[in-house]
Amino acid sequence: MTAPPDGRFVMSYLEGFLLAVPNSNKERYKAHAEAAAPLFGEFGARRLFEGWGDEVPRGKRNDLWGAVEAQDDETVVFSFIEYPDRATRDAANRKIMSDPRMEAMDPMPFDGQRMIFSGFETLFEAGRPGACGYIDGVVLAIPADRREGYRAFCQASADAFLEHGASRLVDAWGDDVRDGKRTDFRRATQAEDGETVVFSFVEWPSKAARNAGWGKLMQDPRLMGERPFDGHRMIFGGFTPLVDQALVGGRAV
Repeated sequence: MTAPPDGRFVMSYLEGFLLAVPNSNKERYKAHAEAAAPLFGEFGARRLFEGWGDEVPRGKRNDLWGAVEAQDDETVVFSFIEYPDRATRDAANRKIMSDPRMEAMDPMPFDGQRMIFSGFETLFEAGRPGACGYIDGVVLAIPADRREGYRAFCQASADAFLEHGASRLVDAWGDDVRDGKRTDFRRATQAEDGETVVFSFVEWPSKAARNAGWGKLMQDPRLMGERPFDGHRMIFGGFTPLVDQALVGGRAV
């Protein structure tokens, strides 16, 4: 990634995931993701991230638990794969589904029928990629005609986040949002006609830095303005990195 003159980075495409994993399968899930990461890297992915639910609140209308129909003995996972562009992502998905190395892996240690995944193009990014000790994941629905208003909202709040300890912010706009039989991003956010889904995250160097940062952000006037979306339907949570691999040519770096 190269930085433009204003210091903000530009990343092209994300495949975003939400899923529920049995607590007893945490280590199996980690091993499964670590085994799959080199294949995605070989096919052009730049990074694979798996965040294990740490602080995932229950909501009055919707939340991440309900998004994936998580059971009492399961944890919500917030996951994404970074690609340079959609064409690379599309080609990688075709290859990964037919690759015998993927088929030879152990069965998925979670219920794939409740896994949500879709493609998102980066709308806004600020900060610098680096070691991520904690991540806040957010999914929300926004009227499609407020795309530029949402970008402006992100730009206005980014400096506050970075000033108060965040290392990177990414907001990705729904591009290939898929309908599922049981669960999907639109149902998760109660998206209405004319709305799209945004997949967003804030990276922090540690949970302590995140907690201290949010204490300051809640008092920062730069975050007090009008929001171009319905915050009552925003779903979010805090996640600890379970797998975080930068990938170059199929190798973790």
